[in-house]
Amino acid sequence: MTVAYTLYSMHGSGNCYKIRLVLHELGLPFRIIDVEKGSGITTSPDFLALNANAQVPLLVLPDGRPLAESGAMLLHLAEGTALIPADPYERALCWQWMFFEQYSHEPVIAVARNWLFLTPGGRERMAHRIDEWQTKGYRVLSVMEGRLEQSDFFSGPTFSVADIALYAYTHVAEEADYDLSAYPAIRAWLARVASRPRHVGIGWRG
Repeated sequence: MTVAYTLYSMHGSGNCYKIRLVLHELGLPFRIIDVEKGSGITTSPDFLALNANAQVPLLVLPDGRPLAESGAMLLHLAEGTALIPADPYERALCWQWMFFEQYSHEPVIAVARNWLFLTPGGRERMAHRIDEWQTKGYRVLSVMEGRLEQSDFFSGPTFSVADIALYAYTHVAEEADYDLSAYPAIRAWLARVASRPRHVGIGWRG
């Protein structure tokens, strides 16, 4: 009997989607425990014993050990696979773009999507932040466009965990009021990722 991974996942979260996507990409067996916002699951004693930071995604390995933070999960699951480049420089580029996603991309595009698309009344509450999100978000998209004009994928010629990390929130950027029509290289990259045989959309629950 195959022992599966357990993923605590919030359905609308791009960070949780990253892990669902890599698990499916690698064909690894897993089960999902859906966590609804405000359900109290992440502040329960049982959950806090697994992740004291009280956040999802949370991955429980087949041997029972917990792992938090989406980037750490991506790297752990992809260890020894083609999703981490063998070439040292391309591998470093993979890390570079994963750090970019966490430091520059997610704090703008993901946060804007959360407030403008997922949170009832969020647009009104955060109206004073929209111009800032737009300015910073379009700068991020321009940086990505420049890279993708040079390369099919972020770390080089092949698909990697850096692409998974950046795809998760970029492919739903329009839900955060970003217009991708001026970014043909990004749109072509999104299509390449979506055409992969094991690709699943953010609406897929497993």
